[in-house]
Amino acid sequence: MDGKDSLWGLFQQRGLSRRSFLKVCMTITGILGLSPAMLPKVVSAAEQNPLPVVVWLHGHECTGCDESFIRSQSPLASDVLLNMISLEYSDTLSAAAGEPFEHHLEEVMKRYEGKYLLAVEGGVSTGNEGTFCMVGGKPFVAALKEAARGAAAVLEIGSCAAWGGVQAAKPNPTNTVAVHTVVSGKPIIKIPGCPPIPEVLTGVVMHYAMFGQLPPVDSQGRPKQFYGNRIHDTCYRRPFFNSGMFAEQFDDAGSKAGWCLYKLGCRGPETYNSCGNLRWWNGLSYPIQSGHGCIGCSSNGFWDNDHFYDRMPGIPVAKTITNADTIGLVVGGAAVAGVAAHGALSVLQKSKRRSGEHEEVGGPKA
Repeated sequence: MDGKDSLWGLFQQRGLSRRSFLKVCMTITGILGLSPAMLPKVVSAAEQNPLPVVVWLHGHECTGCDESFIRSQSPLASDVLLNMISLEYSDTLSAAAGEPFEHHLEEVMKRYEGKYLLAVEGGVSTGNEGTFCMVGGKPFVAALKEAARGAAAVLEIGSCAAWGGVQAAKPNPTNTVAVHTVVSGKPIIKIPGCPPIPEVLTGVVMHYAMFGQLPPVDSQGRPKQFYGNRIHDTCYRRPFFNSGMFAEQFDDAGSKAGWCLYKLGCRGPETYNSCGNLRWWNGLSYPIQSGHGCIGCSSNGFWDNDHFYDRMPGIPVAKTITNADTIGLVVGGAAVAGVAAHGALSVLQKSKRRSGEHEEVGGPKA
């Protein structure tokens, strides 16, 4: 693919209907978390904008992010790769290999200088001049800097690229660091997770494909529409948390009844991701739903937690810090206070209303 065709142009080349094209645009609008009112803009962008050229590099990692991506269901990974982007280089997903493939990468970087999207999976080994991670006969850190020089923007795919990952765990003998530690002067967006949710990755890529720019990000450089809420905020076990009902063991009655897993080490109250609403495998499930607490795999430094099953020391709730033993009393007390305040306000408003009605009927007092 030459990277010049728009999505609509590709549909026309393949004899697909306008109706099918509009359905795809509606799906993209939903994936991006946009209002239905934005559909005309998505359609216009899909008609005119060229498909983005993507170069996908792999550094110090396990390829789990690739494995997650190819399981994307909305849209299918095959549709993204064959119809929505122009993937010109990927160690894992490309059919080509060897010297001709490396030569192709050089040609792509020259031809689309300043225009291609650089996706990076894995941390960057900088120890011993980068020789702990070699790709194509050269240190990955050198290949990354060369590819980033001509990129329009950089995607840090997975927690290894975003934060350094498991390879950066203490004592970090390879001195592995995050991509943004090595690359600068380019728009960079983090898509953390170990691995990231596939629809989150495709959503970011499609936002760039539609609008030619990265989506809005939070203070840590993560896309807001996917990392704007904590796992805790969208967890279906939240009512049990609010009631102070916690599983004490993985096989006790509370666990079987679906009670909150906070006491078993769940990091949901401090982890930002879309697991609770997007879930995995086309919305089928996610770790908490399968009975295991969140380990915070999209958080910086999660790999150095002393023990995944040690509960957090404090829970931020309603302008205070509490713990799992008193959460029911704190939340319950806040609820009672809220009800009391609401009742007092209602009485005051009712009294004012009656006073106004009396004045209207009897007229103003002399």
